[in-house]
Amino acid sequence: MQARKFRVPQRKTQRRWRVPPALKRGDEIFEGLGVLDELSGERGLVLWQSLRDALLWADAQDDERAALFSSDAERTRMAMILAAQPAAEVEEPMSVLARMLGEPTRISEEMVALACRRISQWSDDEGLLATALAFAQAAATVTPGDPTAAFAVGKLARRRAEHARAETWFRRTIALARQVGDWATYAQAFNGLGNLYRQRGNFAAARRFLARAVRAAQRNSLHSIEGSALHDWFVVANQGDRPEEAQRLARAAFEAYGPHHPRIPALAQDVGYWWTQQGYYARALPVLRSSLAHFTQADDRLSAWSSIARAAGGLGDRAAFREAWDACYDEMQSTAADERAAEALLDMSLGAANLGMWDKAEQAAREALETGSRRSEGRIRLAAEAALDSVRHHRAVETHRATARPEVVEAEDSLAAEFIRSLQSGLATV
Repeated sequence: MQARKFRVPQRKTQRRWRVPPALKRGDEIFEGLGVLDELSGERGLVLWQSLRDALLWADAQDDERAALFSSDAERTRMAMILAAQPAAEVEEPMSVLARMLGEPTRISEEMVALACRRISQWSDDEGLLATALAFAQAAATVTPGDPTAAFAVGKLARRRAEHARAETWFRRTIALARQVGDWATYAQAFNGLGNLYRQRGNFAAARRFLARAVRAAQRNSLHSIEGSALHDWFVVANQGDRPEEAQRLARAAFEAYGPHHPRIPALAQDVGYWWTQQGYYARALPVLRSSLAHFTQADDRLSAWSSIARAAGGLGDRAAFREAWDACYDEMQSTAADERAAEALLDMSLGAANLGMWDKAEQAAREALETGSRRSEGRIRLAAEAALDSVRHHRAVETHRATARPEVVEAEDSLAAEFIRSLQSGLATV
């Protein structure tokens, strides 16, 4: 029997669209300071100067660019690049930005923007998120009408917990994408806003934006983006304690993705986590373990391991919990895992509390509170405060609610089996 398509109510109102400005600085004293914070010495200095040159060039009018730089600026900058010996991945795009100094009226905006994007991608891969954000923003400044460039800035700002900056760039993306008919980026920007409001703990706003992402994706037959938005909406329903909605969305996301989509491992991990929260530990743990092998990034592995820690704690499996506890701390050594660290620590605390390991439970809850406060994650901060109070008094933190109707249990057991088949087939990889 074919699954019914998940339907989202249509908007009744019309909206006037204009392209809003976006925030270009957070709390840094001057633009690009994060580059110097993350990269010391000559490498950081020459990269920062390249950033400043690109921004200066982008802000100038065409007839002003010829007089921007001195006649020997290109030669001087190339000498600095050679002396700094930057990574091979950024040496060539930095050389493009150096050539911009000598030929400011002949180099194209596309070439400058591409150089900035390549430096941003390298920085992201190296865990240098401030540098990645600075160069992504430079690329978006060079090509102000490009919605994909604006969207990249919003995503990086959200990952750095710069929520105000992220929101302005997502809203700018929506307007730009609508102007040029880039419906994929349009839908993804609504998805980005939904996730941003989820991080802030505003689930009502998150649901509204994610519903708009689903509508835009369905209207334009963007099945992968539809699956992603349904997936994220499922997470919101879970965190907002809406179990019936979460059940429908879990199945809808699986159907939209298809069993061999590369995001199936992430969906399986999130749904397994939800089952753990409900007390269905025996159903959750095999799905979580099956998903783990598909993750290579530190942040994804941290989420998977912390979910396993919580499920193992609920099952009373001390050996599995200790393995997961140690693996979580190993993954948290990577700066790339910082975005997920607060939530992971909270799950580790809950798993430890279920086993009566009160010292570990208090340690993880305290660290979750510190990390959530630093990243302005209100939901995590409140949950960590509650967990910390409970474990200090050796009180149970979780209440087990495994009391679903038989038909619901059957449907969710079926979905768990489908996840495991998909993950073990070797086709759903990331």
